[in-house]
Amino acid sequence: MRANPAFNTEEAIQDLGTGEAVISFLDRKGSPSVVQKCLVMLPESRLGPLTAEERNKLIKDSALYGKYEKAATRGSIAKQALQSVVKTPGKTSTEKPAIGSVIGKKVKEILLGATGPRGGKHDGLVQKAAKIVTKN
Repeated sequence: MRANPAFNTEEAIQDLGTGEAVISFLDRKGSPSVVQKCLVMLPESRLGPLTAEERNKLIKDSALYGKYEKAATRGSIAKQALQSVVKTPGKTSTEKPAIGSVIGKKVKEILLGATGPRGGKHDGLVQKAAKIVTKN
């Protein structure tokens, strides 16, 4: 903690009132900055459940309102992922795979999972997200 030449830190600490503090932050190099007097905002919390009206108001005032109201199922998530994967044209056996088709295949494996060389199933991001959402 570095002393502030504008005031005596020891006296400032002893004279603190309700909601006041003397603080110092670390700079980009990790060294403490000069102490400053500040006001501390009280937490906006309480014990006990919200009423239905309070809960609805908080939901509607949220920045995420309108994005997550619709329930998702594993099938709907998989369908959306399939629609977002870029379709690549098929290739003949004598051609080398186009870079786009290799990337498309990898994206599909990442999103939808893959079957390993011994037949093991590996979940993709869609399956993992669905498991988290449904808590399975």
